[in-house]
Amino acid sequence: MDEWDVFLSPYRQAVEELKIKLKGIRKDYQINRMSSPIEFVTARVKPVQSIIEKASKNNISYDNLREGMYDIAGVRIMCQFVDDIEIIRDQIKKRKDMRIVEERDYITNTKESGYRSYHIIIEYPVEDIDGQVKILAEIQVRTLAMNFWATIEHTLNYKYSGEYPEEIKERLQTAAEAANKLDQEMSLIREEVQEAQKFFSKKRNL
Repeated sequence: MDEWDVFLSPYRQAVEELKIKLKGIRKDYQINRMSSPIEFVTARVKPVQSIIEKASKNNISYDNLREGMYDIAGVRIMCQFVDDIEIIRDQIKKRKDMRIVEERDYITNTKESGYRSYHIIIEYPVEDIDGQVKILAEIQVRTLAMNFWATIEHTLNYKYSGEYPEEIKERLQTAAEAANKLDQEMSLIREEVQEAQKFFSKKRNL
């Protein structure tokens, strides 16, 4: 096992534990016959090359990676409605097994590109054979529409390294506005959608 494997081991453990715990919230809502604010959960540990590149870009020394880089462990929570994001945030705030360090609201404060998401940076304790290790992890909470836009933008970013041609930049902003409009429209029929979901859930269980 090399040094990177040793360093990343608690992060890998953390994302697996966080996935289970956050999916547990979804299950609790379902057991209690309530509409879950969580649609699904994904997680990843940042690849070594990406860590090296970000450390270089932000002048973070390797000795300071634990404290200086907050997104080596990343969890993404997808939800159906914008209002669900606040519910998820409040659920995380109530938990005793993680501590919120910082919140970044890119929904109220949308980025110039059109990016919208809610980021929660947490401190999370991991138990290993040497004791407890506290790491930083980033939880991104967004709607399915926000995630679709962000996924496309992320892919294009690799091609253009963030320096988009003006036409692509304008189209991304237009698409972001369309995704936002979709979220607004879906929020207006939220109750109808949730009632329909309950109906189909009962029918499936029968």
